[in-house]
Amino acid sequence: MMAGSDGGIPAVAGGLARHVPVLAHRVVAFLSVRDGGVYVDATFGAGGYTRAILAAADAQVIGIDRDASAIARGADLVRQAGGRLVLVQERFSDLAQVAETYGHAQVDGVVCDLGVSSMQLDEAERGFSFRHDGPLDMRMGDAGPTAADVIAAASERDLAFIIKSLGEEHHARAIARAIVAARSEAPIRTTLGLAAVIERVVWPRPGMIHPATRTFQALRIFLNEELDQLAAALAAAEAVLKPGGRLVVVSFHSLEDRIVKTFLVERGRQGGSSRHLPEVVRPAPTFRLLTGRPVTPDDAEIAANPRARSAKLRAAER
Repeated sequence: MMAGSDGGIPAVAGGLARHVPVLAHRVVAFLSVRDGGVYVDATFGAGGYTRAILAAADAQVIGIDRDASAIARGADLVRQAGGRLVLVQERFSDLAQVAETYGHAQVDGVVCDLGVSSMQLDEAERGFSFRHDGPLDMRMGDAGPTAADVIAAASERDLAFIIKSLGEEHHARAIARAIVAARSEAPIRTTLGLAAVIERVVWPRPGMIHPATRTFQALRIFLNEELDQLAAALAAAEAVLKPGGRLVVVSFHSLEDRIVKTFLVERGRQGGSSRHLPEVVRPAPTFRLLTGRPVTPDDAEIAANPRARSAKLRAAER
């Protein structure tokens, strides 16, 4: 599915206002947005980064999102952008192919925001959050099994592995055991239903995240193959960026950030060897790191947008 528009140079303020993009000014700065440049917003979401790029210069943006509702919500921004924006429903791991399809074998910048958008979290029917009761879905797209399907079918051992490895949850075994016991009495089909099961074995504590947070994260990552998609997207960005092009990634938990950091460090590593070890031939570096340490939001941004508190931005130049 694609949305596009023709026309003159637009104003692109307004529309899609509920979601607050994290570190938007830093993203635009690291992308070094310029007139005539072509940029891929690989996780369009509510369009925050796209809007900032379009406002910064007379540039073009290819916005990608696997969520059909995100593409539909972006229609107004497409019209406002006057031919400078196309939106494509696709996985962000396919960003290089999408760019080529729209006439750009190489681009000037790629940005990826790895968080779930506020719009998705606030829509109870999507099942991403236990703040609202809704069906236990959690799919970014509209195909494949839901979280309820996984909860119903996975063994206790598999559930514990998913929750531990993808949610980094210390109580994974106890939670998996509680889920299996609860589903033997009645199916677990709703977000609040699953949260209640978890609360029976992991008690909420003041000042701590809700005990269901890491389990919900783990199920979402598992269902949407997010870590595999991220690894593929980084490789795709490496392939499509022109020399001097910029890659900017904003992540929200340690598993994602570790993948991004490892990729950029390895791709930026210079050749060389130790006189005490056999010579190792390394490929020429493909990226130059722009962020030695991740950039994080300041206190003012976190106060204005609490969902920004765990964000980490890493950037590199091709």
